[in-house]
Amino acid sequence: MGAIPMRVVSLVPSLTEAVAVTAPGVLVGATDWCSHPAGLDVVRIGGTKNPDVPAITALRPDLVLANEEENRAPDLAALRAAGIDVLVTEIRTLDQGLRELRRVLAACGVPRRPRWLDEAEAAWAAVTADAAGGAPLTAVVPIWRRPWMVLGRDTFAGDLLARLGVRNVYADHPERYPRLPLDTLRAAAPDLVVLPDEPYRFTRDDGPEAFPGTATALVDGRLLTWYGPSLTEAPQALARALRAAHR
Repeated sequence: MGAIPMRVVSLVPSLTEAVAVTAPGVLVGATDWCSHPAGLDVVRIGGTKNPDVPAITALRPDLVLANEEENRAPDLAALRAAGIDVLVTEIRTLDQGLRELRRVLAACGVPRRPRWLDEAEAAWAAVTADAAGGAPLTAVVPIWRRPWMVLGRDTFAGDLLARLGVRNVYADHPERYPRLPLDTLRAAAPDLVVLPDEPYRFTRDDGPEAFPGTATALVDGRLLTWYGPSLTEAPQALARALRAAHR
């Protein structure tokens, strides 16, 4: 008789994708924001910041996957109080992300490293310091508007950009996601403004107009902020977008 498969609920879209493509059938629940892989057929248990704890408990998971940044401590405490094992990841750099992915997959019963993880490590190992082309660029990286919020210190996305030759202007800010007036962002005079399409959906018509005279790069937020299978294509795709914006 075969082993009974684990039952896993993910509260983190990145981890949802990583588990779903690596161990099909293990995932039984995920948030409303878990959009990958396409066609994911699991019970939806609310958002990352407001998960339905009773609904999760009713799924009888062996493990709930969470992240210290994306999920709220009270929700995780409520799950633990219900007797559920919760694995909390901390991911602020690419190296941390790769280590945590290995830990998550092992905890989900995956017996060996998936090919996509090897490919992701190889893709980023091949990145050179001038991947964005020419001298290092400075950038402001908004993640929200109304109010404006940008990447600050110790962020996964900031680390990816640094590896691609783009230095976040606010990498030394005391806050990780500072709220700053638009005039302050403009006055920083970056070489580039990087506009991802999540968590705020910046588009050609919503974002670039706020930074007249400054090159703007619209990038896929999944490639910039997710840790999982998207890491395999992220370095080349992001580098192309950055180079195209700064020509």
